[in-house]
Amino acid sequence: MLAATARVAGDLDVAEECVQDAYLAALAAWARDGVPDKPGAWLTATAKRKALDVLRREKVFRSKMPLLVEPAEAEMTEEPAGDPVPDDRLRLVFTCCHPALAREAQVALTLRLVCGVATGDIARAFLVTETTMAARVTRAKKKIAAARIPYRVPDAAELPERLDAVLTVIHLLFTTGHTAPTGAALVRADLVDRAVHLTRMLLALMPDEPEVRGLLALLLLTDARRATRTDADGRLLVLEEQDRSRWDRAAIAEGNTLVLGAFRTGRVGRYALQAAIASLHAVAPSYADTDWPQVVRLYDELLKRWSSPVVALNRAVAVSMVDGPAAALAEVDALAADPHLSGYHYLPAIRADLLRRLDRAEEAADAYRAALSLVDNEAERAFLTARLTEVTPPR
Repeated sequence: MLAATARVAGDLDVAEECVQDAYLAALAAWARDGVPDKPGAWLTATAKRKALDVLRREKVFRSKMPLLVEPAEAEMTEEPAGDPVPDDRLRLVFTCCHPALAREAQVALTLRLVCGVATGDIARAFLVTETTMAARVTRAKKKIAAARIPYRVPDAAELPERLDAVLTVIHLLFTTGHTAPTGAALVRADLVDRAVHLTRMLLALMPDEPEVRGLLALLLLTDARRATRTDADGRLLVLEEQDRSRWDRAAIAEGNTLVLGAFRTGRVGRYALQAAIASLHAVAPSYADTDWPQVVRLYDELLKRWSSPVVALNRAVAVSMVDGPAAALAEVDALAADPHLSGYHYLPAIRADLLRRLDRAEEAADAYRAALSLVDNEAERAFLTARLTEVTPPR
């Protein structure tokens, strides 16, 4: 709705207001007349009409208004010929990733406006407080207004310079769905499926970009395990507990093909490298039989291209399988000094697991408690609570 309305309004703030007004109108009209056969089309048409009313009142684009009017039941997938971006939501992603904004502002604004990700969840993805992230989104919107940055679909020639930001948005959208930061369910399938759809659209738009292939491969290979990440009771299952016979083999095959295609270009980036790591996990007959030395080497290459403390933390897990938990624990303890990881619950959770494997139960219990103080997803809380019980001696 926001994407379609913004195309008419030419202004994101106006579009947001018109979308909200459309929901208010629906509350009254649907209670009186019943829910229409196509509620999405009704809402979108109402929001676009309200945007046209705004333009009419401001006497803007008066001569162009007849061209903007579309039938109420028009499908949102029908696009004008020659449009460089053939999907409304993907178009708005590219539009919000404007180079005039700082990279983090581009990504945060797009996740909030286009993808509907809550500000708190975006903050967790960036390892900052919700207050800090809310301020960034507000500043980005104010800069758009102050600098009079227009809502305009970028030309085909402008797409490559915005690609990395777009890939980051989609990856964070997937990550937020793969393990939901809050709530009872481990996975938010709607966000995962939306991210995969956007990446497929992006690959159709830019088939020669190896990082687009790499991202789609990463999403497919990671999501192939979805059905096995919890048991019938919703209990979280770690990778070594999952039933590999139930993994989505078609998704794994497609992901592996995409990884090979990305590597053959000779332009390997961070998404292709992450996909290669996911591929090694996907093809291994068991957790113990994973090619862990190769996983470590791929993480080393990834850190050269993307010096992220989260990547370094994930690498430590692989190190524990090659050099043992003590070596990995030393790396994790060194990472604990990084302020970016101060509120990242996976750091004390991984540390707790390493201490558990070293039979340092009391220290492991303290680390599990630290992780529990930071986690908000109920499935993860239940898992960490069970592990804490295992390492806590009975009174």
